[in-house]
Amino acid sequence: MAFLSDTLSRIKISSTNAITQKARVLKSEGRDVIALSAGEPDFDTPENIKQAAVEALLQGKTKYPPVCGIPELRAAIVAKLKRENGLSYDVAETFVSAGGKHIIFNVLTATLNPGDEVIIPAPYWVSYPEMVSFSAGVPVIVPTTQAEGFRLTPQALEAAITPRTKWLLINSPSNPSGAAYSAADLRGLADVLLRHPQVWVLTDDIYEHLLYDGATFATMAQVEPALKARTVTMNGMSKGYAMTGWRLGYCAAPVALIKAMEVIQSQSTSGVCGISQYASVEALNGPQDFLAPRRLAFQRRRDLTVSAISAIDGLTCPSPQGAFYVFPSCVGLLGSKTPDGKVLETDRDFVDALLDAEGVAVVHGSAFGSPGHFRISYATSDEELTEACTRIARFCAQLKRA
Repeated sequence: MAFLSDTLSRIKISSTNAITQKARVLKSEGRDVIALSAGEPDFDTPENIKQAAVEALLQGKTKYPPVCGIPELRAAIVAKLKRENGLSYDVAETFVSAGGKHIIFNVLTATLNPGDEVIIPAPYWVSYPEMVSFSAGVPVIVPTTQAEGFRLTPQALEAAITPRTKWLLINSPSNPSGAAYSAADLRGLADVLLRHPQVWVLTDDIYEHLLYDGATFATMAQVEPALKARTVTMNGMSKGYAMTGWRLGYCAAPVALIKAMEVIQSQSTSGVCGISQYASVEALNGPQDFLAPRRLAFQRRRDLTVSAISAIDGLTCPSPQGAFYVFPSCVGLLGSKTPDGKVLETDRDFVDALLDAEGVAVVHGSAFGSPGHFRISYATSDEELTEACTRIARFCAQLKRA
């Protein structure tokens, strides 16, 4: 339509949201659909956090909040980063937005000029390159391989940096691969970044509390304090605290960038819902004992899913180190034909045919910059996962190989 902005030509709708919505529509029409497409914990928000929201309502804490966040929450963020990550920040170096996505959007909008480059390892979360493009930046996609554990190597980072590079965007544990960067992995990347002072780092730590097999979480500013002055450490309440609908993300960064983000947010959403903020104070300051059993439940579901998918002829499925996704390869089945004669030429063809035939909604790997794969979210019950894997196996068994 002629009256729409040219900006829309640079971005497209989120593939994960689109597939999840399609699954909702099919369910509403009476289809038996198992949706493994959304990155959303099936656990409920802990009771003490919900009660804190109720108390805030009853106390009339319903007015406009400060743009950067209420003082209590910003102080809780400072305490959390010190306690869990060994990072020292002032309250003025913290910022609160309507979800982690909003933090990233504000950061990129505040810093990118046309032509500025942002290095994004693939597979990546679907929104990263879209947000860069929206801000007139250039997404520089650096492929990683399963053999590399889907992690960016120092050599690949060095090769991707140019005089126009402004950001490295790194997500650990990763959506969609579940790959996690150890302190040693980050040390190698930090050594490269120290040689390129124009490059800032945005760490998406949203899956911090979902690391398995006893692994220890690490983040860039913690590993290399010399990079703290050009690092944005982003996190949020959605995943570990099962607060997706509360829409609250936060970050710590140099004051000059915080002030720039405040300008943008003051003219867009303004402050985040106050009730969500008071609930988040309790989440960060209150008991953390629910995290471990939920992490163990996700680890059990990971093992169940990896075992079932790995047993399917034509699929390979590495075991992720964190988050709640597996990222199998379906390359061995591309070129196959469905029983009705359709040729599965791409990963998108594979996931579309799977949804049509068996009612299992997953997301194609090309949406994450890694064709030939697909993402399964195992943030659902063991029973539903078992049934979904049974359907995927049945679908694959009915394909006629090329």
